[in-house]
Amino acid sequence: MHRSRFAGLIIDCQTDNLNAAADFWSAAPGYPRKETDNVQLYAFLSAPDNEPYVEVQKVAHASRVHIDIEADDIDAEAARLETHGARRIERIKDWWVMEAPTGQRFCVVPPVSKHFDATANQWD
Repeated sequence: MHRSRFAGLIIDCQTDNLNAAADFWSAAPGYPRKETDNVQLYAFLSAPDNEPYVEVQKVAHASRVHIDIEADDIDAEAARLETHGARRIERIKDWWVMEAPTGQRFCVVPPVSKHFDATANQWD
């Protein structure tokens, strides 16, 4: 048994200026940047507590948006999603990059949301 839930939106930016990209994506929804930004690769925005997190990420591939699904058992969630047609692309640190049967990339990550325990789905 494991649990998982939709966690957040990650705005992948192929850019040399993550600060400028983060400033734009902060202004678009009106979410201020968090002061703890690691502006080398990630900038974190302050979404309201009841909404998914939003990150701006510097990447080498084409710019796109992807989602994160958080799970208390990364491998079990990846396996569950494979039964629905997803495939594992690459293990990075403690998460999986996966691809949906429709071609979109997404990540299965460890829980980070403070609402995980109260809102996660339970899977057998």
